[in-house]
Amino acid sequence: MAYSLLRSILFLFDPEAVHYFSMNLLQLLCRSGFVRNILIRSFGTGRLPGASQLPVSLLGLQFPNPVGLGAGFDKNARYLTELETLGFGAVEIGTVTPLPQAGNDKPRLFRLPKDSALINRMGFNNDGADMVAARLKNWRSTHKGKLIVGGNIGKNKNTPNEEAWQDYERCFIALHPYVDYFVVNVSSPNTPGLRALQERPALQKILTHLQQINRQQSQSRPLLLKIAPDLEPEQVNDVVALALEIGLDGLVCSNTTISRQGLQTPQAVLDKIGAGGLSGQPLRQRAAELVYQVHQQTGGRIPIIGSGGVFTGEDARERLQAGAALVQVWTGFIYCGPGIVKKICRTLLSR
Repeated sequence: MAYSLLRSILFLFDPEAVHYFSMNLLQLLCRSGFVRNILIRSFGTGRLPGASQLPVSLLGLQFPNPVGLGAGFDKNARYLTELETLGFGAVEIGTVTPLPQAGNDKPRLFRLPKDSALINRMGFNNDGADMVAARLKNWRSTHKGKLIVGGNIGKNKNTPNEEAWQDYERCFIALHPYVDYFVVNVSSPNTPGLRALQERPALQKILTHLQQINRQQSQSRPLLLKIAPDLEPEQVNDVVALALEIGLDGLVCSNTTISRQGLQTPQAVLDKIGAGGLSGQPLRQRAAELVYQVHQQTGGRIPIIGSGGVFTGEDARERLQAGAALVQVWTGFIYCGPGIVKKICRTLLSR
């Protein structure tokens, strides 16, 4: 109830401005050890009955609990300590590109309250791989917790698709010492031409090259691919076959959708908003179906992180039963508030 009231006030203001205001305020509060301990007790999962059952061993990593925060929320690795305070077992930073870029023109983030959804066309706005790597290095030097950090990587807007593999290589090398796993993002709808990289020849070149570099490192990192919910079944089959062929460590299902089917938001409002990726509850069913399709096709041989429309413990349980090993939230965090991880974990422990 308290967050519902706060949300109604926050929703009066620009979504992107509210995002940074809220996270900067949380960061300020967490500078006090006393206040941070109160927040940990309020939102952390460590005191839940049966909390010892929450950790998940996956990808050679130990996740403190199965609920992570999807890429796009903490693009530049600025708020890792604060997000761990709210109970997240993992945070996926990025999408990070080799060079800094401003992203698309504002406004570029829109709420659809009637649908419990968001539309974004952020356009991979980020500080660039070198700056993010330096920030992660500094955080790692002082961090004592168990938070798992994933690195979501992409290409710069101005990089031609035929040269995209070089951008992914640069990001991989820069972030490799500081992240626990990588996610290759070729499925965002907000960078022109990016989704064409999901076609087999381009995707094979990028992933095979990254795997070669990965094997040359003293310690390899799990390499995952994030796929779009708008792929046709045959395209999904091709992606899964390629993942098996080159030995990918996992898949993230799924990114945002360009579909606008079944929304309660008036068409006139949607027309005014324009292009962008839709996330939130309207994506729940399709994202769950995609997890199930991939799990069935692979016979469970490829770990899956289920993302898209996860708001409640029941949503998370549905995704896990469909074949996911972990879940990620993003839009659900915005609509449900800072207690979302604890609520989901409490439900999962009640089964």
